Amino acid sequence: MTSPIIEVNGIGKRYTLAHQKGGGYLTLRDILAGAIRKPFELIGRGNQRAGRFETKEEFWALRGVDISINRGDVVGIIGANGAGKSTLLKILTGITPPTEGEIILGGRVASLLEVGTGFHPELSGRDNIFLNGAILGMARREIARKFDEIVEFAGVSRFLDTPVKYYSSGMYVRLAFSVAAHLEPDILLVDEVLAVGDVEFQKKCLGKMEEVTRTGGRTILFVSHNMGAIQELCTRCVMLESGTVVKQGTPAEVIDYYMSRLKREVKELILEEDSSLAIQIVKMRLEDEQGRLLSDIDMGNDAVLKMDYVTRHPIPSLSLSLEISKDGVPLLYSLSSDADEAALSRTAQIGRYCTSVTLPTSLLKEGSYRIDIGAGDAAGELKVARGDGATLIFSVINTRSDLTQKSYRRERKGLLYKHLVWENKGAQ
Repeated sequence: MTSPIIEVNGIGKRYTLAHQKGGGYLTLRDILAGAIRKPFELIGRGNQRAGRFETKEEFWALRGVDISINRGDVVGIIGANGAGKSTLLKILTGITPPTEGEIILGGRVASLLEVGTGFHPELSGRDNIFLNGAILGMARREIARKFDEIVEFAGVSRFLDTPVKYYSSGMYVRLAFSVAAHLEPDILLVDEVLAVGDVEFQKKCLGKMEEVTRTGGRTILFVSHNMGAIQELCTRCVMLESGTVVKQGTPAEVIDYYMSRLKREVKELILEEDSSLAIQIVKMRLEDEQGRLLSDIDMGNDAVLKMDYVTRHPIPSLSLSLEISKDGVPLLYSLSSDADEAALSRTAQIGRYCTSVTLPTSLLKEGSYRIDIGAGDAAGELKVARGDGATLIFSVINTRSDLTQKSYRRERKGLLYKHLVWENKGAQ
């Protein structure tokens, strides 16, 4: 049986939060003004400032975390912002000590947690490679042997003798990851900092992590919100929530559990009614084909948009409009009268109505999208007031497919996602 290379036993991290009392902060201007008005109360004012922080609260960023990781495992750590993912990695690297519990590490650790971590801004890229390697416990000869590979992978050869304080955040990340990945640590800890790099470099990083685990048997802990990358790269997955481990298992199991918890936060937009408007959208929501409310839409699935609206006086030839856009680019525009031209000869009466339309969201690539609703009358113009806020934002997410493959990657040309079947025959 393989012995664990990382053992996390009952780890907890506690912070003390000070809550201010007695109004706003005491500024230097307040102190000087008070000294002029009442010079003998200056010391008293200082004591008063100290009393403003009497209330303190304990906050546990992590509590009771138990994880055992074997050599060669690639473990994805997922969870919402504030779940404790980055705190766990900082404890594993020794940046911050745990309040309770113990950690047993069976090898040398390299980490990539924040932009510029382990770099000295006044030193050149060349010097920082040797500095970073020394911090990781590498001999100078060993660093020199890997030097050319590190520089080539990072793509910073032109700026190698430039102080890194002049590097962009992307250049920082490329060089830092290249150093950490090539200096052959036993354990590599990678936070979401890779998101700073460009898409091409992110793919190189994922490929390199896969290579070092496959050929070198190294252990990787990978924090990411990219579920496709977690599923493709990792052999195990851990989900944190409010500082505790709530699920461990295969990436597919844990990601499905994570997404099911996210979908409890359903999106249903309810607008405040304005009786001065002739027609108004009062409720918007997204549902799946079984009528369950959605917060996000799984890539490849359609969704149903349902809207409640009220008309406060008769409106001839009423037609509702729908526009789906991404980053300000319209993708789809539809009118309720497109499939029912007879509606243009009718007059909508006073009342409350509910309408639904199936959206072709199965064609959309991963990302955030916007739905805007309008209304038109007999003139065919969208001039009937609908009030502010008749806009719904939704996301298309990829939970099962590798985003680095051509069919799925979001940076690929085009705005739509669809597998096309190509048939190739010999020419007659």
